[in-house]
Amino acid sequence: MFDKTTISAELAEVTEHWTPRVIGRVNDQYVKVAKLLGEFVWHAHDNEDELFWVVSGRLRIQLEGRDEVVLEPGEFFVVPRGMRHNPVADSEVEIVLIETVTTTHTGDVVHEKTVPIERQLPENRRAS
Repeated sequence: MFDKTTISAELAEVTEHWTPRVIGRVNDQYVKVAKLLGEFVWHAHDNEDELFWVVSGRLRIQLEGRDEVVLEPGEFFVVPRGMRHNPVADSEVEIVLIETVTTTHTGDVVHEKTVPIERQLPENRRAS
């Protein structure tokens, strides 16, 4: 179960870039926090939309076939299912992600940065 918390407290617990932490669940959606730095990996989620909400920093999301989206603190963007995208953080960015529980970290790509959902869940973080 999840307890009362704050986004800032949860982000303070994040120690690795590109490693989301599940901090809540609303029906079939996970609420996650993460810290980003550098370039991630081009990927798509064939069956799920993905919401990026910037808490601090500036996030660029490169999108296949259209101009990139730049997000400042307080702004969010939903990457539509099936759209290839690549998040880029030129300096550290703190974000909230809202994703369907079936969303895999790097979608259709297996990469060295892929973090399985088991490692993102609160009950398994200490074991990793």
